[in-house]
Formats: sequence, C-alpha cells, structure tokens
Amino acid sequence: MSQKLILIADPGIDTSFAIALALHDPTFEVLAIAATPGNVTAEQATSNVHLLINEIDPPRWPRIGAAPAIEFPVSGVALHGPDGFGGLSLPQASLHNPMPAEKLVVELVRQHPGEVTIVLLGPTTVLARAMDRDPELPSLVHRVVCLGGTWHEPGNATAVAEFHFYCDPISARRVLHAGMPLTLIPLDVMRKLVFSPRDLLELPAPESRTCRFLRQIVPYGIRASSNLYGIEGFHLKDVIGIAALSVPGALEVQKYPVDVETRGELTRGMSVIDARPNADLPANVQLAIGVDVVKVREYIDRILRGAC
Repeated sequence: MSQKLILIADPGIDTSFAIALALHDPTFEVLAIAATPGNVTAEQATSNVHLLINEIDPPRWPRIGAAPAIEFPVSGVALHGPDGFGGLSLPQASLHNPMPAEKLVVELVRQHPGEVTIVLLGPTTVLARAMDRDPELPSLVHRVVCLGGTWHEPGNATAVAEFHFYCDPISARRVLHAGMPLTLIPLDVMRKLVFSPRDLLELPAPESRTCRFLRQIVPYGIRASSNLYGIEGFHLKDVIGIAALSVPGALEVQKYPVDVETRGELTRGMSVIDARPNADLPANVQLAIGVDVVKVREYIDRILRGAC
C-alpha cells in the first residue's frame, strides 16, 4: 500500500529534486504540494510548484495549494536564484485559483485520517496555520517529517539558526510541540548529502523530462555554493526527507526533547536540544543523528533512472 504524502515546499533547487523523487517513487501517493514562501516569495513559490509539475509531468499529478501571502526576514535567492530555479526563466504558469495551502492540508488530512504523512521541505508556517484552522489536525496526521533546525553545526540563516526555523520560529515551536509523531532532520544530517558538479550534471536517464529539468537548474546552485560556502558541489538537503520515508534504515534517529528559541536578539530560530540524561521535559521528536549516504544516493539513482 502506497504512503500518502503532503509536501509543504518552497521550491528551490534541492527542493525540486526532493519533489521530483517523491512524484516518481511508486511507493508514494503524493496527494498535494502545498506551497510556502521561504526560498522565494509566496507568489513565486506557488508558481514554482505549478511550473515544476508541468516540466516533469509525473505519472500522477498532485493537487496544488497556494502559499500564504507572508514575508519572512530572509530568502534563499542567493543560493537558488531570484526565481528559485537558478534563473531558468520559465514561462509563468496559469494557476487556476488554487486553494490556500493550509486549507488544502486540512481537507486532505480529514479525507484520509491517520494515513497522511506531511513532509516539511520549507518553513513550518503552513502546517501551523492548518492547525489553527482545525485544532484536531495533529491527532489525524499519521506522521510529520521536518527538515529544520541544527544541533552542533553552524546555522545557515544566522550563526545558530537554520533557515526554515529562522523564517518562523513561533510556528516551528508549535509544530514540534503539537504531539504529532515527528522526525526532525537537522542541518547536521542534511549537510552530509553533498553531490559533486559531475554527479549533478550527469544524472541518470538524461533524456527524461525530469532529469533534463534538474540538470538545467543545478549549475546556478553549484556556482552559488562555491561562492557562499567554498564547497565544490551542492547539498541536496531536502532529498533526505523523501528518502527517509522510502528507504529502510536510511536515517539513524534518537528521541530528544527539542525546542525553538522564538525571540532572542542573537538566537532567534535556534533549535535547543536537551541531551542531558535527566532532561526536564519528555522527548517530543525523533531526531535524526545520522544518515546512510550510500543508501540515499542509490535511492536517487534508482528513482531517476525510472523517471519517464
């Protein structure tokens, strides 16, 4: 039986890889992609979801949720380009008045109680708003996988804060404490999946629509990663959130109490992980502490080879 997924996403380069894999993985039924601002503006995020689906033309098209019209204090344009696709300049998509993302999340979870896994590939705002709309939502969600936070690694939004949590730390805290079964994948694990320029430009099934599109958007990210971080290649961070659901043993996890600092002048968005043996609070997340990079790479290759 396929896993029912809702992806909440702000499509930039690595997010596009993650979405493409999910849409082509036969073990998943992607019910919807709910757009959120983050790497790009709300309007651009909604457009990017539509453009991405148009470009790769998956076997089954998901529903699209429109991103809420909010602005965050940071963006990902330096890494992903002004359009999130490395300046590819695709024609604007016709959006046909999609349902608000948070409303779509509630509707689909209500239709499939206890069956839907929500994968947070961007800020947590849409899920927090969905909980505002339907306070019973946490009890109806099967599982949440959240790409966010950092533990020992420096942040990528500030010295201590990961980008997704920094965008909306109040929503991140709400999601972590909502009582849903939640796997948190921090930067410490996300940064382990780095691909060389050759790997990214020589994808399997090079003539498939999916690989042609992905190969077009990665050069910007490769150049930006070199300029911003001094690395040769590009981190496919969000891909780990998809692979973790499809590949047994891809993640090593451990239960911890995790919280988020919401308002510190220097620590806004900082994730606080209580690793003391006598922690004051009960563990609220399964924290990823390791990833089998070989298994994830094999998964990417297998799914992309099968992409039409």
